[in-house]
Amino acid sequence: MMGTTTTVHRYAVYFAPAANHPLWETGCRWLQRDPLSPDTGWPEPARPHISEPRRYGFHATLKPPFRLREPWSETALLGAVARLASRTPAFDMPVLDVAWLGRFLALRPAQALGADHPLQRLADACVIDLDTFRAPPTDEERARRHSLTLTPQQQALLEAHGYPYVLSEWRFHMTLTDPLDALPGEPRDALLERAREHFGEALGVPMRCDALCLFVEPAPGRPFRLATRFELAR
Repeated sequence: MMGTTTTVHRYAVYFAPAANHPLWETGCRWLQRDPLSPDTGWPEPARPHISEPRRYGFHATLKPPFRLREPWSETALLGAVARLASRTPAFDMPVLDVAWLGRFLALRPAQALGADHPLQRLADACVIDLDTFRAPPTDEERARRHSLTLTPQQQALLEAHGYPYVLSEWRFHMTLTDPLDALPGEPRDALLERAREHFGEALGVPMRCDALCLFVEPAPGRPFRLATRFELAR
């Protein structure tokens, strides 16, 4: 548990596999970083194309990163996440596969999730129930996000919740690479096969969604770390 005097730049609520599930170790090994371990430096990774997901840590986003709105305290945020977790029953995760999602490689459900899937409902609850803690975007954040090519629905979600890819536009994914617009076809295919080989065994082990994970960014541009796991109801 974090101390109430901790200074944090941004918070995020993520899904992450339990530390004793093979997918956690496999994902951390792919990104060459464990968000549970103290960061003693920020060296360049040996594997190419992972700089951005490596900084955020192995996860799937439920509530995108946000700064804390005044006058809310970290203690109040922790309590709200704990209450949300305590009233959400744990459930079986869908089967995941390595696939392309637009410009980047990710772990994605092998079959599309319906609107009533517990994973979709949990992501929706994290966005809506915790939105009171989210500070409005800065001018820089607003300009950066408005530079994206967005549909009218995504634009409305950006204005309402500070991020365009939530609620009806949310897609469960665990990012594995940087955006790879310029990577030609043959290297893309080789990267996909390498990732499938790396994750294949771990993806075959059944997995539960049994916790909400609060990640924190201690300072702008620094690596996110997994600060607290809030267990879901049994």
